[in-house]
Amino acid sequence: MSLPGASRYQDLVAPIDDSPLALVSLSLRAGETAPIRSTEADTLLYVPSGSGRLARDADERSLTARSAALVLAGEEATVAADTDLTLLVATVGPDVDRHAPMGPRDDVASLDEVGAARATGARSFQVLFGPHNGSLRATLFAGFIPPGRAPWHYHLYDEIVWVPEGPGRLHLGETIEKLGAGAAFRLRPREVHIVENARDEEMVIIGVFTPAGSPSAAYLTPNVAAEYVFAG
Repeated sequence: MSLPGASRYQDLVAPIDDSPLALVSLSLRAGETAPIRSTEADTLLYVPSGSGRLARDADERSLTARSAALVLAGEEATVAADTDLTLLVATVGPDVDRHAPMGPRDDVASLDEVGAARATGARSFQVLFGPHNGSLRATLFAGFIPPGRAPWHYHLYDEIVWVPEGPGRLHLGETIEKLGAGAAFRLRPREVHIVENARDEEMVIIGVFTPAGSPSAAYLTPNVAAEYVFAG
């Protein structure tokens, strides 16, 4: 049953003129449905909690916590909630460099099924969607951060990050922003930063960035890089 107006959208990271990325959350009560479609934007969904189904054309796939889905520009899909369902909805506009395809298209992916890869230091990540399974505009991933902080670094991609559970801290220059559960923020290309885990256990983040590529593509600032000694 679809209840008009019952779906609840909340802006997490609003659109800006010079970025193709935006992020909202969508809450559905059990039995509700919501359309997922855009003529221009690709849509990447992530499920923090609840369960439901994604229907596209004649195909229907299950959505569970820690799973994600991809709906490309011009496609029409519907999400139906079997239990109370929360979705992160990231949209990626057309004005981005498209990565060449590297594998067959997936509609749904899950963190319980994809493997982990190593990032900077003791950090690791799992890629849910990227060029390997049909998302040519952006990469959607989960990052796993041990307690503490990495060195100052930056990325060449445009990124939005969502934090399922805090506490953490975002360091941007002289500014330190506390990151509680449900916090979200934008990182612009070449914006030097640190995401600090203030927990005693591993911290998870969900990120989406464009152009699509690897979450491990990080660059140290010159002063930090100068402190590293590389053995021959």
